[in-house]
Amino acid sequence: MSSLAVLHASQLVTLAGPKRPRVGREMSELAIIPGGGMLIRDGKIDSVGTTNQIKESVADAEIVDAGGRVVLPGFVDAHTHLVFAGNRLDDFERRARGETYEQIAAAGGGIWSTVEKTRAASDSDLFEQAKKHASWFLKCGTTTVEAKSGYGLAVNDELKILRVIRRLNDEMPLEFVPTFLGAHAVPHEDRQSPQRYVDLVIHDMLPRVAKEKLAEFCDVFCEQGYFDIEQSKEILTAAKKLGLKLRIHADQLTNSGGAKLAAELKATTADHLEKTDERGIAAMKSARIQPVLLPGSVLALGSTCYPRAREMIEAGLAIVIATDFNPGSSPSPSMPMMLSLACTQMRMSPAEALTASTINAAYTLGRGDKIGSLEPGKLANFSIFDCEDYRELAYWFGFSQAHSVYVRGERVWSGGLRPSAKN
Repeated sequence: MSSLAVLHASQLVTLAGPKRPRVGREMSELAIIPGGGMLIRDGKIDSVGTTNQIKESVADAEIVDAGGRVVLPGFVDAHTHLVFAGNRLDDFERRARGETYEQIAAAGGGIWSTVEKTRAASDSDLFEQAKKHASWFLKCGTTTVEAKSGYGLAVNDELKILRVIRRLNDEMPLEFVPTFLGAHAVPHEDRQSPQRYVDLVIHDMLPRVAKEKLAEFCDVFCEQGYFDIEQSKEILTAAKKLGLKLRIHADQLTNSGGAKLAAELKATTADHLEKTDERGIAAMKSARIQPVLLPGSVLALGSTCYPRAREMIEAGLAIVIATDFNPGSSPSPSMPMMLSLACTQMRMSPAEALTASTINAAYTLGRGDKIGSLEPGKLANFSIFDCEDYRELAYWFGFSQAHSVYVRGERVWSGGLRPSAKN
C-alpha cells in the first residue's frame, strides 16, 4: 500500500461538513486545521489532523513538506468550453473598439467563427490544443473540469469534440466531466429553419451521444437569438428521457426565463444568470437548482452586470463559481481569478467563493461524495499554494500562486516544490 503524508501546512482547508451542497452560513465554514497535515493511502485520504497527529502514522509514508503553505482541495471547475480550435483575437479587438457581443455575432464572429475552425480541425489537432488548455487549468490548482461540446453544430463534429474529451480523460491527470451542448447556436446552414436544427439535435445527435455514452449532461444556450424557451424545453426534455442530466445557459444577455425553465425541468444547474431577477431566484430555490455564476465572462465582455450572488446566498441557494473558459467571452482557466472577481464584484466573502469553487461545484457534477473537500475516504485531489492564508488567493490576483498540484495522491504539476524525502 503506497502512502503519502502532507505535513506543516499553515492552513489545511478541509471544507469538512454536511454531505450535501453548502448554503447560507455553511458556505463560510471551511473547517481549517492550522498547522495541518494529511495522510494519504492508495490515492485516497486516510486521515487529517494537525501535523503532530499525522506524524504518529507516517512510518512508511513518503513525506511532502508543505513548508507553511496553504493546502486546499483541488478546484472543481463546473462550466468550461475546453475543446475548440483557434482563437477569437479579432472579436477581442472589436470589443475593445466598443462593439457588443450581439454585434460581433451578427458580423460573423462569435461562436460561429470558432465553429468554422473547429469543424476544419482534425481530431488530433483538437486534442493537442485541448491538452495545452488542460495544462493551464492544472497550473491554477484545478483538478476536475466540466467540459462541453458546442463548437461543432453538426452530428459528426459534435461527436468529434466529445470523443476528444473522452481521450483527455484517458491521457490527462485532470478528470473531465463531459456535457453535450449541441444546442449552443443555430448553424448558418439552418438559420432560415431553426426548427430543422432543433430536430437534428433531438433525433440525430442526442441518440448518438447517449448510445456511445459520450456525455453525462445536456446543456442548452437558452437565449434570444439562440434557443428560445420552447426549443430549449424540447431539447432538454428529450435529453432527460435518454438518461442525461440537465444544465442550462440561462438569462445571460436577457431575462428570458431560463432560470424558471431550469426549475420547471429540475435541472442540476442554471448557469450565467446575469439578468435573473428575484422571481428567477425564487424559482431556483423552490426546485433546489444550483446556480453556476461565471464572473469571468462578465469581465471579458466589458459588462458590469454581475449575477446577484449576495441575494442568491441569502435566499439559501448553494451557488457555484466557475471560469466559463472559452475562446470568446472568458479566455481564462484561472479559478483564483474568479474568486477575486466573486469577492470584489459580487460581494462574496473569500470563504464563500472557495466553497463555491470546490465542494458546491463537486455536487453539481455528481461527485460531492468523492472530491471537493479533504475528508477521509475522498480522493486525494489537492493543491499547495504559495501563501500562508487562503484569503490571499482572491486578494493577490493576475498570476498563479499554485506551488504544486496532486491528483489521487500523485504530484501532477509543480512550480518548484523540492523533491519529497522518505521519512
